[in-house]
Amino acid sequence: MSAEVVQHTGLKQKAVHEFKEMTIVTVYLAFFFCALATYSMLLMGKSELAYFTYGAAVVNALVVAKVILIGEAAHLGKRHEDKPLIYSCIYKAFLYTLLVFAFHFVEEIIKRLIHGKDIAGAFRDVRLDELLARSVIIFCTFIPFFAFRELGRVLGPDKFRAMFLRTGAGPNPSNEQAA
Repeated sequence: MSAEVVQHTGLKQKAVHEFKEMTIVTVYLAFFFCALATYSMLLMGKSELAYFTYGAAVVNALVVAKVILIGEAAHLGKRHEDKPLIYSCIYKAFLYTLLVFAFHFVEEIIKRLIHGKDIAGAFRDVRLDELLARSVIIFCTFIPFFAFRELGRVLGPDKFRAMFLRTGAGPNPSNEQAA
């Protein structure tokens, strides 16, 4: 087999893996963001914008998923992987929340600049309270997300998948008592 064919196969496998990761992360985040959108619409009594609101939630999930995957590619949060999983999960949830906060802050500035504000006006008009509230929700969403990711990392992807998707793959109490 030529080196070109091997390289093409490797790129294809990497692209498939990246697509799967992006899909999994996006679906997880979209579930939470759409639930939050539903809650917000019910609270404000504004169900007439449902398509736009859900669409924005899914786009936001796509963007945040990409931010997470970029952070993982840059090995963000690897520092605490040798500590107990709870530390690693909380650390990564916090670190990635800061990354998403920074992204949303820059996004808000750019939106205001596009709408004709000068740089000082753009910074002045950013609602930090809204960004911080959004960050708290993101942080709470990230804790179970990174708990599952860390558990999968420690167990290995095959065992992790088997435990969640196969019947009888979990711990067997009768085998533990016999040991």
